[in-house]
Amino acid sequence: MSANAATTQYDIAIVGGGMVGASFALALRGTPWRAVLIEGVAPDSTAQPSFDERTTALGNGSRQVFQALGVWQAMAPHAAPIKAIHVSDAGRYGFARLDATAQGVDAFGYVVPNRVIGRALWAGLSEAGWVDVLMPARPVAIDTSADSLALTVDCGDSGQRRLTCALAVAADGAQSMLRTASGLSAHVEDYGQVAVVVNVAADRPNDGTAYERFTPTGPLAVLPLPDGSYTVVWTLRPDRAAAVLQLSDENFLTELMQAFGWRAGRLLKVGRRGSYPLKLTRADATIANRTVLVGNSAQALHPVAGQGFNLGLRDAATLAELLALHTGDPGSSALLQQFADWRAQDRRGVTRFTDSLVKLFADQRPGFGVARNLGMLLFDLSPTAKTALSRVSWGFAGRMPRLVRGLPLN
Repeated sequence: MSANAATTQYDIAIVGGGMVGASFALALRGTPWRAVLIEGVAPDSTAQPSFDERTTALGNGSRQVFQALGVWQAMAPHAAPIKAIHVSDAGRYGFARLDATAQGVDAFGYVVPNRVIGRALWAGLSEAGWVDVLMPARPVAIDTSADSLALTVDCGDSGQRRLTCALAVAADGAQSMLRTASGLSAHVEDYGQVAVVVNVAADRPNDGTAYERFTPTGPLAVLPLPDGSYTVVWTLRPDRAAAVLQLSDENFLTELMQAFGWRAGRLLKVGRRGSYPLKLTRADATIANRTVLVGNSAQALHPVAGQGFNLGLRDAATLAELLALHTGDPGSSALLQQFADWRAQDRRGVTRFTDSLVKLFADQRPGFGVARNLGMLLFDLSPTAKTALSRVSWGFAGRMPRLVRGLPLN
């Protein structure tokens, strides 16, 4: 799939066709803007980092965005509903449990394999007449002026293309090239942790419960999959992660059960293991001259509580809504400032929430463990607190994008 070679002028250039970038491109349907999507790796390639073996926990707001974009139907058969959440602190007595039925919802969210999300989004893009796609392609130079932005794009064997646009959308991840080229700096905090990711099968099928267990090395998430098995995100120190990845399947399962316990039954089978380092990346600003950051380009979070993608999708939904309502220059400073203002509270709140969770449960100072567990027990007894936590996946902003509410942009 490629853009018309004669076309060099666009209203919007989207750099990055991962989950957030592809979702934003689909959300432009029905708007007056002509867009181009620039992606370096085919979505079905094993080298595509966005659509690998990992899974994503979609909040109900994200499900409604995908429903509004017309792609949820393709994801739904492969989505496992989260019917309950169980939180515990390893080595201590405190725990908390949330039940979806008690909160008046069918599920708190859905666990979907990233490859499934990628297939659905790109199937939609294959029919998107309002978006041209350059792939494989990557920007190699960017020139900005007051009224336009020019990108030199390396299209591999097809040579280089020069594109002009009024607005560039950076959806190219935590190491965003477009963010750097635009002069936007980012603060990076290394948690000193590695996430080991793997699917496991137990001696009984899951009942829709998602487990979050806080251990001395970091959070251990065990999430339901639609086939009855689980996906595991096990946070470890780098040296420990390296050792665990080298264990035999039998010894790996033994170590995992020692860390997690028997809540899911006896773990019997383990799939292919993967890993990635955990860092918090926060752009100091999300807008520059004719450039806006969305998703991991703006903020890449720790996977605890599964909020990173949901936050990024709300970035995309908000930007698409503003563009749908806008009739002037899509890269105007006024529109970009409105985006930054609308997203600031949600971005700040979710980032603080996830970062605080990681650091609270990592604190091993005397007395902190007792205080945490007392807090968890009090939380478990408070319906009001449970209702508040069950709303986290909808975000921290008072104003919710129309797509998140299941409404059309216009």
